[in-house]
Amino acid sequence: MNEITFEARSVLVTGGAAGIGRAVAEAFAERGARVAIADVDETALADCKRVFEERGHPLLAATCDVRDTAAVEALLTDIEARHGGLDVLVNNVGDIQGVIKPLEKMTDAEIDAQFAVTLKHVFVVSRAAIPLLRRAAPGSSIVSISSIEGYRGLPHLVPYASFKLAIEGFTKSLALELGRDGIRVNAVAPETTETSQITPSKWIAPENQERVKDWIPLGRFGRPEDVAGCTLFLASEWASWVTGTVLHCDGGALAAAGWYRTPEGRWTNTPLITGSGIEI
Repeated sequence: MNEITFEARSVLVTGGAAGIGRAVAEAFAERGARVAIADVDETALADCKRVFEERGHPLLAATCDVRDTAAVEALLTDIEARHGGLDVLVNNVGDIQGVIKPLEKMTDAEIDAQFAVTLKHVFVVSRAAIPLLRRAAPGSSIVSISSIEGYRGLPHLVPYASFKLAIEGFTKSLALELGRDGIRVNAVAPETTETSQITPSKWIAPENQERVKDWIPLGRFGRPEDVAGCTLFLASEWASWVTGTVLHCDGGALAAAGWYRTPEGRWTNTPLITGSGIEI
């Protein structure tokens, strides 16, 4: 099969000015796509546009709140005018909003804000993009970025985990609706990934840094390019018979499900406690 390319194809990445979104946008641009990114961080957008253009990749960098239907519709109108349509939508926006507390202490406003940024925008942007994606079909697709946190318990971040898991239901259901139109709908669920916004390696005490290679089956935290690679695959012709699925980009963390290797190579469910728990 040919190398993955998106020559002359139009791609929109929400939250594309930094972190995973930026890596995804860069990966598409490097493979010939006409890329648009939507973000609310104007400073990051300006930097992103500068870097893209220095590399010879034109970029439509739009200040857009993807929770706002009118703003999203205006952006898609602009994309159609500049790029002639839309082939791939990547719903990447997501954030814990700095709200980490027991559910009983969360306000309605905090829950509503988490819903809007983590799940509602997926509905808002996808709904608005469907007419353009239908015109580009067959071969057009939607890829949404979920999280491993939707597939394991996450105390003090109950709304975030719940809404991330809901992306799977969205993905499966919309895949059925749009299958006959030739539009594929999939998702990627990453484990915690090293970005400018989140740096999990800094959470590990210095004396335990060497243990990371034991705690994660593939030996490290995720990188933005890991998620970008999964997204490119799902949006490409290599995945032309893949729809309604979630690709877990997690270094084996979900499969491990709380099991960790010891320095001696054994497996345990209590990695920092000696003489208790289960070892095999």
